[in-house]
Amino acid sequence: MNLFTALSAECIAAGVSLPDKPSALRQITKLAKASSILESVSEAEILAGLEHRESLGSTGFGGGIAIPHCRLENVPDFVVGLVSIPNGVDFDAMDGEKVRFIVFIIGPERESKEHIRLLSGISQTLSIPGVVDELTAAPTSEALRESFLRHVQDELEAVGENGRNLFHVIVQDEDLFHKILQVFGSIESTRAVILNAENTGVYLSKIPLFADIWSDNPKRFSQLIVALVSKRITNETIRRIERITGPLKARSDVMITVQDVFYCAGAIDN
Repeated sequence: MNLFTALSAECIAAGVSLPDKPSALRQITKLAKASSILESVSEAEILAGLEHRESLGSTGFGGGIAIPHCRLENVPDFVVGLVSIPNGVDFDAMDGEKVRFIVFIIGPERESKEHIRLLSGISQTLSIPGVVDELTAAPTSEALRESFLRHVQDELEAVGENGRNLFHVIVQDEDLFHKILQVFGSIESTRAVILNAENTGVYLSKIPLFADIWSDNPKRFSQLIVALVSKRITNETIRRIERITGPLKARSDVMITVQDVFYCAGAIDN
């Protein structure tokens, strides 16, 4: 499943005006119900699922964007839709700003991994500078769909595998870590784990010989992402990360190494 196939043309509304968040959720429900995939699911069930997810924390994550979503037991496949609100709507967003663009997902209860991948892909797409302004300016649903798909960045399915590369990404900035992790979360057939990566100073400071070198605690945020990525999309993965970090050569809080994998067996469940 990817955004090209999950995005339903009948579930897109451009240039709407909404008075508040409950109205926005009702609008999303009606659009979602227009998909034949959800013919066996009632509007009440969809709305209840969306409201329940919002009760856990707003999906308006800032920058004029919201990604309301829910998983329902009787849904056979994913439905993704778009709503542009040029004048914005109060959505309890994390930054307190009005939401101008909504991407929603209604998915099956059992497909949590695919759900995460779609969420990551959408987040990556909407993080492109200027994309929200472009999408909210689209005059019709058709134009909105075309504009959104043109920017989609998560369609890197590893078809025709020709081996894999092993990524080690050490990140010492928590905000960057979350954004970089979404890169790996949005790529098809990637497997990744997170390890705590303490600085050497944390350990050296405990050795008597080095104890007086550090005047404060050298401990800081430091995480290691270890991921297997198809060789076919290795360069694109690095490009995505640098779109977040800027040129890696100029940073002192992110480091990436990529190694060829000679042998790999077994699997892990993300």
